[in-house]
Amino acid sequence: MTFAALCLVLLAAVTHASWNISAKFAADSRHFVWLFSAGSVLVYAPVVIGVVLVEQPQFTPRHWLALATTSVLHLLYSISLQTGYRHSDLSVVYPIARGTGPLLSFIGAAWLLGETPTMQSVLGLLLIVAGILLVAGLVGHHERAPGVGVFWGLTTGVLIAAYTLNDGWAVKVLLISPFVVDFTGNLFRMTVLAPRAWRDRRRLALEARVYRKPVIIVSVLGPLGYILVLFAMRMAPVSHVAPARELSTLVGAWVGSRMLRESSGPWRIAGAVLIVAGVISLALPS
Repeated sequence: MTFAALCLVLLAAVTHASWNISAKFAADSRHFVWLFSAGSVLVYAPVVIGVVLVEQPQFTPRHWLALATTSVLHLLYSISLQTGYRHSDLSVVYPIARGTGPLLSFIGAAWLLGETPTMQSVLGLLLIVAGILLVAGLVGHHERAPGVGVFWGLTTGVLIAAYTLNDGWAVKVLLISPFVVDFTGNLFRMTVLAPRAWRDRRRLALEARVYRKPVIIVSVLGPLGYILVLFAMRMAPVSHVAPARELSTLVGAWVGSRMLRESSGPWRIAGAVLIVAGVISLALPS
């Protein structure tokens, strides 16, 4: 992984953890996904219009297929993640989702995108996954993680892997702008969820006031973090970028145990060390 790609991934990791923490505070909201999707469309529409005017992309059916796929997958991902946060702890759902995603992305990148894994990259992946299991409390602890949290974490992780592979193909092979890829997903979510939001507009207005701060944070940082990742995918293999993103797990788990007063323990320190070691393994030349 190049130094520039690593810097983008590190910045994206902090950004990603930050907006997930805000999303957890809005876990009880019925319309949070619509609110932040609409906010993202408003914030990033001028940027996307500028990109389209400058690049003047010529889309083929493959381009439209990639954009349609990312739209559906990101919608399901957002709903799955918020459902997990509603029924379980951030420090359970978030690490499991972020651990399952890169594992499947790594395998899929080798199979579907033709990337060749090295022993060093495999070692880095295994270290990260092992660290995430420790951080999530799935191993090395006498209490098991809640089953509902594990379920939604795994479901979210599968969706993360699916959209990572699709979007990696979109930006690396089809050369679609990362801004367009992310914006399409937000526009689709906003459109699909709009009828439900309109029917429940009184509660929507109430939640817009109550959860104003989380909505603003996720509207800005959500797209920003993923756009940085998509640019990193253009510079480095998807099988390296996807696991390296999981440094965000450290921030998410730490905040979950401190700010949200979720359970914690010394196994998280061991997990953190393994995650950092795994990212270093992926970042160093093989």
